[in-house]
Amino acid sequence: QVQVVESGGGLVQPGGSLRLSCVASGTRFNLAAMAWYRQAPGKQRELVASITSGGRADYADSVKGRFTISRNNAVTTVYLQMNSLKPEDTAVYYCKVVDVYQYWGQGTQVTVSP
Repeated sequence: QVQVVESGGGLVQPGGSLRLSCVASGTRFNLAAMAWYRQAPGKQRELVASITSGGRADYADSVKGRFTISRNNAVTTVYLQMNSLKPEDTAVYYCKVVDVYQYWGQGTQVTVSP
């Protein structure tokens, strides 16, 4: 059974930092591509960052230079380090695992507010 569990969200002031974690079990994690998406109220879900099984990372233009995606295959975890956070980064952040199929987590809320 595949499980994808995000954690690390919370309330942070503008300019602050958060690190999100996503633990995936029941998949061939070392072969899977991983991605972080986010969805703000009233908006479509959008891709924030992705990382291939080989470690190549890509980012949405809106987060380049501020967010860093990384993975640790030994603990089947992908991370999203978010720095210089802005109010427009407020959203529910979701982790996606792409193995043979796609699997989503339940999301973690990130709120950036004074």
